Amino acid sequence: MNLNKAMIIGNITRDPEMRATPSGVNVASFSIATNMYWTDQNGQKQEKTEFHNIVAWRKLADICGQYLKKGSKVFIEGRLQTREWVGQDGIKRYRTEIIAENMIMLDRSGQSHSQSPSTNEPTFNDEPAMEARSNYNESSADDEIKVEDIPF
Repeated sequence: MNLNKAMIIGNITRDPEMRATPSGVNVASFSIATNMYWTDQNGQKQEKTEFHNIVAWRKLADICGQYLKKGSKVFIEGRLQTREWVGQDGIKRYRTEIIAENMIMLDRSGQSHSQSPSTNEPTFNDEPAMEARSNYNESSADDEIKVEDIPF
């Protein structure tokens, strides 16, 4: 039995970049930062930030491009994939990405990152988090994406 599943919760570090393959399939790419905290042997608090490359395809890409913004907190579920290519300098390069299959926006709809001038409190709407899923499992074999079709 094999399992390739990644689940992360973090903040988007840049607005999603939208592109399309030559065949017209939409793809969104963005990055999410996650933090890990611990106390070292000397009792000092430590922090390490990891940056994760995320790729979403088709309808999920459209939703990510429309609703996700830098700083948003988001849950991403997907699978790990490593691409390799030879750069213009002739050096082989690798990039590990999470191919998103599920996305849940954790910021409340309408949330302001600034404070309300009258109360000095963050403003929120009581809207539920938004969830989007990829149709990956519903696509046919003809829809398979080839490495050479990836526009970045």
